[in-house]
Amino acid sequence: MAYCKQCGQQIDDNAVVCPNCGAALQENQQVTPAVVDNGGFGWGILGFLFPIVGLILFLVWKNTKPNTGKAAGKGALISVIISVVMSIIRMVIGAVGSM
Repeated sequence: MAYCKQCGQQIDDNAVVCPNCGAALQENQQVTPAVVDNGGFGWGILGFLFPIVGLILFLVWKNTKPNTGKAAGKGALISVIISVVMSIIRMVIGAVGSM
């Protein structure tokens, strides 16, 4: 399916005019819709809860959706850092408790 250059609506590949806005279409004209890259907070939360998913999303989106990929990657990184710090605290408490 193609997209109208004027209004962005999806149109039939064989259309001569856009049925939504009436704009004349050139032959073989296709405009892809813009990629949304808002760096959503939800992707950061997902990366925090599931660090491996955040890392994978960062690697997949680092070139096509850099803001969203960074949000998922930051969530994963924060999760790993907190896990390491908590493990160190547990070891210290365990060592002190066994004395």
